[in-house]
Parts: sequence; structure tokens; C-alpha cells
Amino acid sequence: MSMTKRERLEKTIAGEKTDRIPVALWRHWPGDDQRAADLAEATVAFQRRWDFDFVKISPASSFCITDYGVQDRWVGSLEGTREYIRRAVQRSLDWTELRVLDPDRGALARQLEVLRLLKDAFRDEVPYIQTVFSPLAQAKNIAGPDVLIEHMRTAPDRLKTGLNTITDSTLRFIDAMRRTGVSGIFYAVQHASYALMNDSEYLEFGRPYDLRILEALPDSWWLNVMHVHGQVPMFDLLADYPVQVINWHDRETDPDLSVGKLKFNGAVSGGIGRWDPMHNGTPVEVRTQARQAIEQTNGRRFILSTGCVIMTTTPTSNIRAAREVVEMYM
Repeated sequence: MSMTKRERLEKTIAGEKTDRIPVALWRHWPGDDQRAADLAEATVAFQRRWDFDFVKISPASSFCITDYGVQDRWVGSLEGTREYIRRAVQRSLDWTELRVLDPDRGALARQLEVLRLLKDAFRDEVPYIQTVFSPLAQAKNIAGPDVLIEHMRTAPDRLKTGLNTITDSTLRFIDAMRRTGVSGIFYAVQHASYALMNDSEYLEFGRPYDLRILEALPDSWWLNVMHVHGQVPMFDLLADYPVQVINWHDRETDPDLSVGKLKFNGAVSGGIGRWDPMHNGTPVEVRTQARQAIEQTNGRRFILSTGCVIMTTTPTSNIRAAREVVEMYM
């Protein structure tokens, strides 16, 4: 008997038997992510074509910080991400001058409008989750990656003042989302990586702010996905975060899905490399990686996806292969 998307996902998270393995892919919408109606229309059309088990909404990373004064532009990245051309923080003192943003104004209000449009389109049939960047990830985009690390090590108290302001703004945005029909958030963590910092630094500048946000999520949000971006992730530091699903670049860095599943109590999401084979390979290679991932996880507590966004130019045939392969494991 066929399950609803929510039933399939909830049983997957709990480790129970389902009618098939859930699958979802997501991408950016460069240009269209600058207007609410266009982003909603692109998101709905993608979902109606592929019928994934949930929708991850992908605004530009600047949506949550534009009103601090940053500016960005799209210059042709295959990922669909935008290049920052103006930062809001140059001096360490600038962190203390950030203000808490009003979610009913500016770019945050525009994103809330996207959610309202998706509520009308999806109703209760398709779970959809809003991307929320961690405070440290937002700070990186506000100041630039090098300036952030410099201030973390030379002006830690000023940076913490800024992180508290960013956290407060994020919590206000989350509170405003309660009425939009979302099933949860896609929480993007970008600095829990040994390629960028050590354990003690993330424990001081990352984890406390992450937990303030995650512990404030409404109990009714049943599909909170954490994405751990980058190489050499601090998996053990994040494995106890209160989310239902964890997603990382499992085809590009350790741990693999089987080890990640041992460390985390919810569902793991991944299995297919977003570049190889999803973008550069063939449908046969996509299906092969998917089958390997299913074997690694025994098909339980597993959502088939890529480790991050697919490219804007990913071949349709490869997307189709990822979507259809789960139908072979009923």
C-alpha cells in the first residue's frame, strides 16, 4: 500500500519499514531567487516534475543578511550561488553595530512570501522545509571568510556580540515562519570542519548558537534536516543535535553513510555524488551509487539524495535515474 510522503519520511526517521526509500534532490534558482513569485514558481515546477518526498527551499544565501547591507550578484556559478561584492563588516567594531532584523520587512519578508505561496501550492500533500543558515555561516557572508576567522581570533568578544544579534534575528524569522505551513528547516552548518577550525573554536563560536536555534524550533516541525557542509566534518560534535535528518558530503569525505548512521539516531541523507556522477556521469553510474548507498544503510533510516545542491546544469537523465531507482526497492 502506497504511503503519503509524510508517512514515508516519519517511518524512515524512526527506522520502520516503508513502501520505498524516500528520495529528494534540491538546487539553487539563480536570478529567480531574487523575487518571491519567481522562486516559488521555480520550486513548484521542479517538484511537480519530479515528485520528490520533500522540498528543500533554496533562496540565495544572502536572503537572511541583505538587510545588514551586504550586496551580491550571480556571475554564472554552476551551483547557482551568488558572489558577494559588498560586506557589512570590515572592522571588528562593526559586529557590535549590527541590529536585530524585522522578519516582516525587506528580504526576510520576501522569503516569508515565498513560503506563503508554497503553502497555497502544496497544501498538506508535499512537506517543504526552509533553508536557515547557522549564525556562523551568516557571519561568514556578512564579513567574508578571512575576516571572520581573523576577528574570531583577535576580537572574540566583539564577534560574539555579532553572533548573538544574528541568532536573535534568526529566531525572530523562525517565529514568523510558524504560520507558513513548513514542516521544518534545512539547517546549513558550514564551519564544523577541521579544514577551517578546531574543536574548541567550534565549541565556542558555533555550537552554542546552533543549539539556541535548534532548541527553539516548534515541536510541530517534524522534518528538520541539518546539512554539514565541507570537507573533514566535525561529525561527532554535531551528532547529538536535535534534528531528524543529517546530510553531508558523504561521497567526498568521511564518514560514509554506514558510519554516520551509527553515530546519529535519525535518518541519514545522501548517497550520490553531486558532481560525479550526478553532474558529470551517466544514469547507469547514478543508479550504481544509489544501490551502493542502499546496501550501506540496509535501506533503513536512509533518504537518497546528493551531499549538497545539484548543479543548475545537471542532466535531466541523471535526475530521472535518481528519482526512479527507489521504485526498484519497494
